[in-house]
Amino acid sequence: MATHALYLILGDQLNRQHTWFKEKSTQKTFLFIESREEASYAAHHIQKIVAFFAGMRAFAEELREAGHQVRYLKLHDEANQGDIPSTVAHLIAMEGYTSFHYQLPDEYRLDEALKSLEDRLSVPVTVSDSEHFLTSRTDFQTIFKGKKMYLLESFYRKMRQKYDILMVNAEPEGGKWNYDHSNRNPWKSDFKPATPLLFHTDVKEIMEDLKQAGITGIGRIEPANFIWPINRKQSLQLLDYFLENHLPEFGKFQDVMDSRNGFLNHSRLSFAINSKMLHPLEVCEKAVAFWRSNDDRIDIAQVEGFIRQILGWREYMRGVYWAHMPEYASMNYFEHDRPLPKWYWTGDTKMNCLKYSIEDSLNNAYAHHIQRLMVTGNFALLAGIAPEEVDAWYLGIYIDAIEWVEITNTRGMSQFADGGLVGTKPYVSSANYIDKMSNYCTGCHYSKSKRTGEKACPFNSLYWHFYQRHRDKLEKNARIGFVYQTLDKMAADKKTALLEQAETYLKDIEQL
Repeated sequence: MATHALYLILGDQLNRQHTWFKEKSTQKTFLFIESREEASYAAHHIQKIVAFFAGMRAFAEELREAGHQVRYLKLHDEANQGDIPSTVAHLIAMEGYTSFHYQLPDEYRLDEALKSLEDRLSVPVTVSDSEHFLTSRTDFQTIFKGKKMYLLESFYRKMRQKYDILMVNAEPEGGKWNYDHSNRNPWKSDFKPATPLLFHTDVKEIMEDLKQAGITGIGRIEPANFIWPINRKQSLQLLDYFLENHLPEFGKFQDVMDSRNGFLNHSRLSFAINSKMLHPLEVCEKAVAFWRSNDDRIDIAQVEGFIRQILGWREYMRGVYWAHMPEYASMNYFEHDRPLPKWYWTGDTKMNCLKYSIEDSLNNAYAHHIQRLMVTGNFALLAGIAPEEVDAWYLGIYIDAIEWVEITNTRGMSQFADGGLVGTKPYVSSANYIDKMSNYCTGCHYSKSKRTGEKACPFNSLYWHFYQRHRDKLEKNARIGFVYQTLDKMAADKKTALLEQAETYLKDIEQL
């Protein structure tokens, strides 16, 4: 009996360099499934759904053109059972495949689903690595064995050494490991980032398929001008464009927020990398090579800041994920339980900073890291929003949000729900930080300088309310001891007014 192997390719496994594709065979079929379950298990942004489906369709066609056997199941295909495990089981039972192969999924949920599928199948199953990440699932436990906290800096240094990135004779190039202090410039009125590279892909066919299937998604989309890369060629174009046009000023102003431009000088490569159209090491190596040939106009702080996000932060977050799932998804250190305000899904709020950040998210399925951490995340933490509701919003609204990278950034870095496993302190601020790093406060309904009274900025009173209600858990944190010194020196009537102002806002949170 002839053998015929079925190879599953998930929507975030669009890795053309994988060893699976080095040789063509008529006895191997590569399977793509547009899964209704994957498109709807969270309230995904419509651009996110389209991006994955468009990427899958483009990759499948590329494999066909290269001579591979491909089976592509669209949403309405008769053989499509709606979810990945059921569809695979159905195909194997009905069409006589003699073995099943899949790559390790990056989400715990899918990993468990495919493990369970193995028990249901009557054919041999082979699991391969995705050949994408620079660490294995278990490396993290080895690196931090016996440690209560996982320090990013020590992990990042090990990664630099291991892959010889920005290193000279075992020492960091330039004499420093980290140039973060050079990458925190405040907002300036004359700040003019380079024009972003936007693609204009026609995705009307996918939109029609989604409409027929009753899948709507959240947010907005222009079907005739889809702006995100959907194949490796476009992803490489975006990388080259970033290096040439944005890298020279990237690091200096990477924390800035601007109501006129949501993309600024950020690379916008996260979807291309997370879907594996680009490999993280090739991105790092290309960035370093570009800097070396352009060091007359790009200083090391710019390229080091970019490398740290990919070689350090990205791999670090994945390490935390696999070291602590599934328990991580239920961590709630502060026991926050307030529902997420409805305006997180609409942008209909009088707070300019949240309005602009949420509108960027709804328009583009994207907001950069400071908008996520110090605006939408900051408010959610100050207001005591339930971490599972914050997770659901971040997982759904961003094009680059896959649980392994979303939940560790959200529940860990943003909400401190893991009690300090990722972050050394809660990342919260009053209006002062937001005003320093953006133009958001200009023309806002609320006054950035007022702590109490009519139109006082909610961030100002919520900041102190947060620290007051969690004093028992935060007072001994060495990085924020000064907060409680200030709070204790505050006049009693002033403190009472601040806390009452915050309570008023929290009771009427939907009207802010």
